[in-house]
Amino acid sequence: MFFSIIIPVYNRPDEIEELLESLANSDYGNNYEIVIVEDGSTIPCQDVVERFNNVLTISYYYKENSGPGDSRNYGMKKATGDYFIIFDSDCIIPKHYLSEVENELTANYVDCFGGSDAALDTFSDIQKAINFAMTSFLTTGGIRGGSEKISKFQPRSFNMGISKKAFELSNGFGNIHPGEDPDLTIRLWKLGFETRLFSKAFVYHKRRIDWHKFTLQVYKFGKARPILNSWYPEYSKLTFFFPTLFILGFSISVFLGLFGIWLPIFCYAFYFLCLFLVSSIQNKSIKIGYLSLIAVSKQFFGYGRGFLESYYKIIILMQKPELAFPELFFKKTS
Repeated sequence: MFFSIIIPVYNRPDEIEELLESLANSDYGNNYEIVIVEDGSTIPCQDVVERFNNVLTISYYYKENSGPGDSRNYGMKKATGDYFIIFDSDCIIPKHYLSEVENELTANYVDCFGGSDAALDTFSDIQKAINFAMTSFLTTGGIRGGSEKISKFQPRSFNMGISKKAFELSNGFGNIHPGEDPDLTIRLWKLGFETRLFSKAFVYHKRRIDWHKFTLQVYKFGKARPILNSWYPEYSKLTFFFPTLFILGFSISVFLGLFGIWLPIFCYAFYFLCLFLVSSIQNKSIKIGYLSLIAVSKQFFGYGRGFLESYYKIIILMQKPELAFPELFFKKTS
């Protein structure tokens, strides 16, 4: 099969340079192409892309801004491959990645797969702390970090593969963002396609964001989930409510503490102690262990607050998602 790597980018030429450098070091022996889609950037990466034309097969396209989902669709329509691999621009690709994907598809073909993410030693302490929050079994159940203890894996679009056939039948990503990847996955399931985790096909996800941007990101994740639940109620899970229950439980625990009832607060303290110890050991750094507590707190409180707000508007008031949260929807152009 012939791989087409699809990379949407918005004002991140430095990220594209690192990503292309990592692909140039790939140990994959077969031909493949790279399709860069500039999503209306004011700081384009075309000059960076041109520097790799002699070592990689690259196509570069510039289009008006319409969001990452629509840009991925645009790239897949322009691509010539029969299997598409999608990366975010802030990823660095291990040299073995494409070989692992080909091995997995040869041994047990699937029309859509997802990989996990990891952190490099060169990442900043905050990036490592955020990576821990997003991948640890103590927070997300380890799903983003490579856990296979789920029956159906929902690929994340920063590291995802989809066959040309599945793309054409599903029409690709929708215009919601974030949330476009689980939306696509569920529609693929409804069409009869299977998805699977390729645990060895991981990427180093750099996540160049500060605390404020991280909080805003998970807040949007929280707002998107009740919308997806309203579209696909049969795929709603109790675990989607956990961050909201976590922050509500914490608030109740603090209130009970005012009356001398300390057990709930002690349970939360024990949980955070476990987070600190696991992160400190895993990252070999007490500082990162401490920063992980900040990252997890922002993750739960940001997501939980967004989920609660969206649940009230979408589920209780039954507002139309595009009107309740217009900032989550892009206008399609492709």
